[in-house]
Amino acid sequence: MTRMTGRHAGTQLAPPPPPAGTAAGLRPEAAGPPRRPAGDRPRGAAAATRLGRVGAACRPTASRTASVVATLTWLLGVLTVASALLPGDRGRLRALTHIVPVPASAIATGGAAALGVLLLYLAGGLRRRKRRAWQVAVAVTVVVAALHLLRGLDVEEATASVGVLAVLLWSRREFYAEGDPAGRWLAVRRLAELLVLDVALGMALLQAYDRRLVGHPSAGERLRQVLLGLVGVSGPVGVRGDRSADVITATLLAFGLLTAFTTAYLLLRPAEPVALLSTADEDRLRALLAGHGGRDSLGYFALRRDKSVVWSPSGKAAVTYRVVHGVLLASGDPIGDPEAWPGAITATLELARRHGWVPAVVGCGELGATAWSRHGLDAYELGDEAVLDVPAFTLDGRPMRGVRQAVGRVRRAGCVASVRRAADIPAAELASMVTVADAWRGAGVERGFSMALSRLGDPADTGCVVVSAHQDGVLRGLLHFVPWGPDGLSLDLMRRDRTADNGLNEFLIVELLAACPALGVRRLSLNFAVFRSALERGARIGAGPVSRLWRSVLVFASRWWQIETLYRFNAKFRPAWEPRFVSFPSARDLPRIAVAALEAEAFLVRPRPLKRLLRRG
Repeated sequence: MTRMTGRHAGTQLAPPPPPAGTAAGLRPEAAGPPRRPAGDRPRGAAAATRLGRVGAACRPTASRTASVVATLTWLLGVLTVASALLPGDRGRLRALTHIVPVPASAIATGGAAALGVLLLYLAGGLRRRKRRAWQVAVAVTVVVAALHLLRGLDVEEATASVGVLAVLLWSRREFYAEGDPAGRWLAVRRLAELLVLDVALGMALLQAYDRRLVGHPSAGERLRQVLLGLVGVSGPVGVRGDRSADVITATLLAFGLLTAFTTAYLLLRPAEPVALLSTADEDRLRALLAGHGGRDSLGYFALRRDKSVVWSPSGKAAVTYRVVHGVLLASGDPIGDPEAWPGAITATLELARRHGWVPAVVGCGELGATAWSRHGLDAYELGDEAVLDVPAFTLDGRPMRGVRQAVGRVRRAGCVASVRRAADIPAAELASMVTVADAWRGAGVERGFSMALSRLGDPADTGCVVVSAHQDGVLRGLLHFVPWGPDGLSLDLMRRDRTADNGLNEFLIVELLAACPALGVRRLSLNFAVFRSALERGARIGAGPVSRLWRSVLVFASRWWQIETLYRFNAKFRPAWEPRFVSFPSARDLPRIAVAALEAEAFLVRPRPLKRLLRRG
């Protein structure tokens, strides 16, 4: 059972950032609202609404010039492709033959079609303000304008190209983002996309010249003609007229060359560097956690070694992140002194701006969401984290009857629990636990990014706590907790033998709670319950139709993801619920952020053959 992320329940914003140069000297409350007792803290949509009223007026308005230019470029690409696929005006073609040879006109037609497709792809880079996309778009637009004249004296299309070129030159300062380091996955994806587009456009081209085709070729013959034409080989379909044959041949070959060159470029340019936390950065983060780790139960997960880190100018705060599909994905609250959070956040947003990445934060608390909102990011509630107050926990009372029965059943089955710091477990025994736990997981992907460490038995994690259960000397299950400041623990992973008795996890948690006083632990963070309030509201008597429908959708989705299961498991222990948020620049970025977060958390997994290909690259 692993932690999960994902809920949207309201908007949360905060006042604008302070003037430049004052970040290092801010009082602690400058990074967010003062802490309140749990009972006084605004919850769910109420908290989001309160912060939304404060910050809605101060959110910076981003220039939409880049989006407008990208749209015009995309429209020019559509116009260019459509014009190239359709037969030209006969009168203009006859006039053109006195100036340009027929083969040259056909080649210009094929080139225009291929460059039109390239403009469609460049529009995406322009929307992300990529400088390299702007440079290529300027060059391509100049060539396209000339090709429109060479292919058929298409003055209208050439004029449109010149107009888009003028807009590109006028808006040149809007395109400043550095190029992304590319992964091999991007090359594979672009190859597949371009091949599908090539076939579709090739079939459309043959349909446009249907009257020039010999006989009545079938769809299969046309498809073979397109596929062979992409590599410059003659196909089974005959074409009447030299110019028509030359246009079809040149256009299909141009599509094939564009696909080959684009794929080769993406494969040969430097590969995307894997996010890697250096030893020096890890040591600095551990020092920050030693002083401020008690603020956030997710703080220790910043030590995942598949993340990168951005430091504040003073070095007193940091933001850890990973870039997935053009999204700079941070997790949890910034690490370190809240007075230095503005510096770390500003540096992170500047890094995202420089590369044209979409900044987003998954799983931040109310304090962190407020700090990010001061820099223009909006916030929705993801869900709630279950936190137990160890001194106040008891198994007495009717509400705890289910937990008592589960624990009693496991005890009667002969299970014995052991609660130890990782440093106190012999190395050989710990290695054996890791081997068995990995076998329980099988071939499944290790999930987690924002709320999981994804490593067990690492020599550096001596402060972690392992709770294990043995039955007749055989390991049957274990829980792994990471430190949460000096007096707390945060759940990392839960592993168990599939044949173990039901209630084993409840048994292990209760045994840990009993051992907490000896460990000096007063707070225990359990699983994250995604969409908890929606599940709870939809199950109440008198719930409205929208709440009931939304709950039904979540229950249905729980067949594949542990949404309702985690909520019900957490609720057994009568925890305090702490809200967690996702922070983002704009609602239109949410689909892209959701895909990036799902892949980072390993809920969306690339096929294994592609993974092997990327590793070889």
